[in-house]
Amino acid sequence: MDIARRNNVTVMGNPRGPAVVLAHGFGCDQNMWRLTVPALAEEYRVVLFDYVGSGRSQASAFSAARYSSLEGYAQDAVEVCEALDLRDAVFVGHSVSAMIGVLAAERAPERIGALAMIAPSPRYIDDEGYRGGFSAEDIEELLASLESNYLGWSATMAPVIMGNADRPELGRELENSFCATDPDMARVFARTTFLSDSRDDLKRTRVPTLVLECAHDVIAPREVGAFVHAAIPGSRLVTLDATGHCPHLSAPGATNQALTAFLAVRR
Repeated sequence: MDIARRNNVTVMGNPRGPAVVLAHGFGCDQNMWRLTVPALAEEYRVVLFDYVGSGRSQASAFSAARYSSLEGYAQDAVEVCEALDLRDAVFVGHSVSAMIGVLAAERAPERIGALAMIAPSPRYIDDEGYRGGFSAEDIEELLASLESNYLGWSATMAPVIMGNADRPELGRELENSFCATDPDMARVFARTTFLSDSRDDLKRTRVPTLVLECAHDVIAPREVGAFVHAAIPGSRLVTLDATGHCPHLSAPGATNQALTAFLAVRR
């Protein structure tokens, strides 16, 4: 199988530099990293890709059975790393991709040597002793709305997820990204994302890890960042002075500064 074509793999930056893999979140694609790439390209070999079902990936490769679990997306990530023969790469995962990175690093430790998590959440649904930010009823209502009217859901939820109401162009960009995703494939990814529980997976993470949270994020409140930080031995938690769930778009300067500082220590 042509993995580069399947996942629309793009490689740029310094071909002799350490590898950094940028992995997008639900409803997004690799274009969401366009403000991050310039901060990395001079020193690092930057790898971007789209999960099957997102962006310009090969839609014919989509399997509801495979992608009804985060393991399926983690396998995408591992196969991209294998196809490029990456060693000791830093996997930068936004939102659900942070947990996908945890699974991928456990599956292929020789390929992924460190993790940078941007607005991660191991579980979106509240549980006893754990605040994920949503009740089970909230999530079921969210999924029912998405499945019955995906375009309407996108228009409503994109500004909420993005935050920064004073900059509506950011919400419109996320809405356009959602709307560009095939609705049937998005429904599968949404259920996989919002019903996932990766809390136990965090405890097995043994690679250096950066946890980047936003000061105000309705999707991943600060209690979640604290939980992720506490669950991963030796991880570093950085709270960005940023609002919303996509700081690499809304606060790229602060996000890039934290990310490059973490990468510099790895060199």
